[in-house]
Amino acid sequence: MINQERLMAEVKKIRSEMIQWRRFLHQHPELSFHEKETAQFVYDTLHSFGGIQLSRPTETSVVGRIMGNKPGKTLAIRADMDALPIDEKNTFDFKSVHDGVMHACGHDGHTAMLLGTAKLLNSLKEELAGEVRLIFQHAEEVFPGGAKELVQAGVLENVDWVIGAHLWSPLASGKIGIVYGPMMASPDVFHITVEGKGGHGGMPQQTVDSIAIASQVVTNLQHLVSRQMDPIDPVVVSVTKFISGTTHNVIPGTAELTGTVRLLDPHLRDTLITRMEQLVKGITAAHGAGYRFTYEKGYAPVINHPDTTKVIEETVKATFGADAIEMLPPTMGGEDFSAYQEKKPGTFIFIGIGNREKESHYPHHHERFTIDEDALEVGVKLFVAAAYRFLNT
Repeated sequence: MINQERLMAEVKKIRSEMIQWRRFLHQHPELSFHEKETAQFVYDTLHSFGGIQLSRPTETSVVGRIMGNKPGKTLAIRADMDALPIDEKNTFDFKSVHDGVMHACGHDGHTAMLLGTAKLLNSLKEELAGEVRLIFQHAEEVFPGGAKELVQAGVLENVDWVIGAHLWSPLASGKIGIVYGPMMASPDVFHITVEGKGGHGGMPQQTVDSIAIASQVVTNLQHLVSRQMDPIDPVVVSVTKFISGTTHNVIPGTAELTGTVRLLDPHLRDTLITRMEQLVKGITAAHGAGYRFTYEKGYAPVINHPDTTKVIEETVKATFGADAIEMLPPTMGGEDFSAYQEKKPGTFIFIGIGNREKESHYPHHHERFTIDEDALEVGVKLFVAAAYRFLNT
């Protein structure tokens, strides 16, 4: 294991570089599947360290391989790099230079942490057995996601374990959130069109009112969760868009509903899909209307492997102390890190950035979102110590 005082000293040496990397990335965000300049920046930075085997599995992703001084197993560490279509409202001097594009989820910090991990582990590789594989992934925010594409490209070939971390504003700075088992939900999307019959607003008897029927669908979708699903199983069905009508005196012929379904147990998906369509079919038929129903399965749930999670917990205790750990419940947010976990034992971790004094308490995807840059050091310490624990013990 690496000496803790030495680890802290080495991380301190690269703190200013990591902050510079993070701020450059924050200032130059790119949307999912368009991270060309970001990927080139990462590639050039890794190349400047010397001795890291580099490849480009896709146009907007980078993989680096750090080989230890003797054969051993392989640990993969992943960071995502894409930004969001949000108009930034922060006022610091490194705010986004691209209108309507912003790093509002911390991926700039994730990338900077993994670059710092790469620089430090590359300088220590004579002490390592096996390989550390650094996955700089594109397109986490947009389905089907970059993780699936990279898995198909073979980035997990001969990998034994995979880990990743998300900077997390609901968690206080200095804390590390750990979840055993299901951690994040599958973010599915549904679309429903109620096909009624339009007509005059003053003569409803001559119409099949799509708005009234669609409103019943919205209400009964909530009954589906509260009365037909086991309350022990976390399930969320949210209608987030309702579009219908053009003016005050016309009953529209159609109404469109869109929403999301969140599940931690993938085995519930097919049951829920069937029941949703049965509900829509029954309500529309009862009122003489038709319907169209489509359901898009998003990422699989993030489910942490017990063995790799135990190693992470032991690493956090040894590196930061037991008080740094927050054992967290699952969240119904989604993440395509699950694509790696479907192939290899893996664990996803939350690293706290919540700090009102540094204005890093805003929720993810908020126009004022930013991070507590002290968390960059936390992430590198965790990744480097985890690499030693996984590969050298």
